[in-house]
Amino acid sequence: MSGFLRANASGNRAATNRIAIVLGLSLLLFTCPCRILRGSTGTVEKADRIEVRKAERVMSLLRDGKVLKTYKVALSRVPVGPKEREGDHKVPEGQYVVDVKNSRSRFHLALHLSYPNTADREHARKLGVRPGGNIEIHGLDSKLAWVGGLHRQVDWTDGCIAVTNSEIEEIWRPVSVGTPVEIRP
Repeated sequence: MSGFLRANASGNRAATNRIAIVLGLSLLLFTCPCRILRGSTGTVEKADRIEVRKAERVMSLLRDGKVLKTYKVALSRVPVGPKEREGDHKVPEGQYVVDVKNSRSRFHLALHLSYPNTADREHARKLGVRPGGNIEIHGLDSKLAWVGGLHRQVDWTDGCIAVTNSEIEEIWRPVSVGTPVEIRP
């Protein structure tokens, strides 16, 4: 009987080791930023468009109409409705472009958007208010980077679209200045 238990225990240990290896490799594959957006040649596929769907809290990078990758995002403290004025804490809705890539952002890395566009400025003028600005897709403040994906449990930005630091690093390479960004309700 003791021989059976020893054989069974070593068999269980081997099975446990195999499970640990599979889980470890799976974790590596699902968290490694280098796996993203690689084409068949191993080069990073450039995104030709970014689409944000506010109600779903998702952002997708696209190339030729095909989704390259989708990310869960956190939005502003007032996530419903388009930005209308400075200080309303809303994410804009409409057509924009990435106009600056800021590698020295307080929020790790940031893709600055061309808000306000002509329509936003005209709308704000009619309301007699300033449209605001400084809208970005960005990572987390270095002091809060440890929060990781948990940051998405609450909308916390001031009109921006936030992802984790590892995600913004992943997004950084395939997105160029001039990439169109559509933000939908």
